[in-house]
Amino acid sequence: MPEEEKKRKNTPWYYKLRNKYRLVISNEETFEEEFSFRISRLNAFVTIGTVAIVLIILTTFLIAFTPLREYIPGYTDVTLRKRVVELQQLTDSLAVDFRQKSIYIQNIKNIIDGKEISEDTTDMVVETDNYQNIEYTRSVEDSLLRQSYDNETSYDLYYNEAEELSATSYERMSTNFFIPLKGIITNEFNMARQHYGIDVVAKQNEAVKAALDGTVIFAGWTVETGYVISIQHQGKFISFYKHNSVLLKQQGNIVKAGEPIAIVGESGELSTGPHLHFELWYNGTPVNPKDYIAF
Repeated sequence: MPEEEKKRKNTPWYYKLRNKYRLVISNEETFEEEFSFRISRLNAFVTIGTVAIVLIILTTFLIAFTPLREYIPGYTDVTLRKRVVELQQLTDSLAVDFRQKSIYIQNIKNIIDGKEISEDTTDMVVETDNYQNIEYTRSVEDSLLRQSYDNETSYDLYYNEAEELSATSYERMSTNFFIPLKGIITNEFNMARQHYGIDVVAKQNEAVKAALDGTVIFAGWTVETGYVISIQHQGKFISFYKHNSVLLKQQGNIVKAGEPIAIVGESGELSTGPHLHFELWYNGTPVNPKDYIAF
């Protein structure tokens, strides 16, 4: 025994970290063992250290990437500067308004007392900063961005000086359209007469179909064009279907090309008989549907 105790005393402390210990949880009344596990000092240190590191990482993440950092002393609100500017503008407006009302009341008193008006409030405006003398210099990044934008929009539709549509550079064959209604075209597309579509006459109760896949952005009634449905398509296209008798789709519905969306009719004040007024717009500009669809 003395030799074993001597060996234990001479053993380095770091070897003792691996000594196993057994933690036992027992019933106080029956002394029956309920739960037990073995653990060493090294395992306890590693577990505590890991938990501490995880807590530090989570705390750092909450402080750096969440709005909770605003509640920590030393961190300011990210919207504080914006609110200060808005409050300053509001204060300036209130000050000018207060000055106008003060001068107005004083002028009323001068009129009652028979005195001359001291100052006119009608020409008072809120003073703004003068930006006329600011000189702008174009950076290299700005020039590259402008060149990239010009290259991407060089094939867009546009109006020339004679207010005629030019679309010779646009690759129209890249999109395949579906015929919205088969019938006889009685009125052609004419920009000069502000007739931005074509009129198609067909049999009664014929279904009007979507020209291309898209989302219904409007489906309702107007006084001039009756029941109208409008669809937003990919590639900056929007199609309009007017003078319908019944609408089969609602705003927000997703439709496929060739899917029935309405029934041909003659609703609206501008209609002279059962027909479909079909318009096709590209990038905010009306285009001739016959250039895209073979009716």
